[in-house]
Amino acid sequence: MKTPSLRKEDVKRTWHIIDAQGKTLGRLATKIATMLSGKDKPFYTPHVDGGDFIIVLNAKDIYLSGQKREQKMYYRHSGYIGGLKEIKAKEMLAKHPERVIMLAVKGMLPKNKLASRMLTRLKVYKDNNHPHAAQSPKTFNL
Repeated sequence: MKTPSLRKEDVKRTWHIIDAQGKTLGRLATKIATMLSGKDKPFYTPHVDGGDFIIVLNAKDIYLSGQKREQKMYYRHSGYIGGLKEIKAKEMLAKHPERVIMLAVKGMLPKNKLASRMLTRLKVYKDNNHPHAAQSPKTFNL
């Protein structure tokens, strides 16, 4: 018995479209992180970036359960003393709904050099329009 090890030359990437309308943020982000890392494929290799391209549409219509829309906070720091900025999830969804999904998926990816490469294959759009029709993506239902 041999364990197959995938090389980066052997990776075949496909494009998937996911509609986020009415989907729960955490459940959607875990599925996206699994597909970006390639763990849903039969020949998963941890040290090779073998995931697919993911297009997420309708990010503005994502569902946050409980009181998260009012109570969840997003933090960033400018690097200067007293430079901590905070914004509620409700305001973040109004201004930058793409960032809510990007940050959720980023937190679920491995903390190594491959994570930034995986995250570049995630394309998030706030409405139903996207410029990736030439790649002929397949619709993925959750």
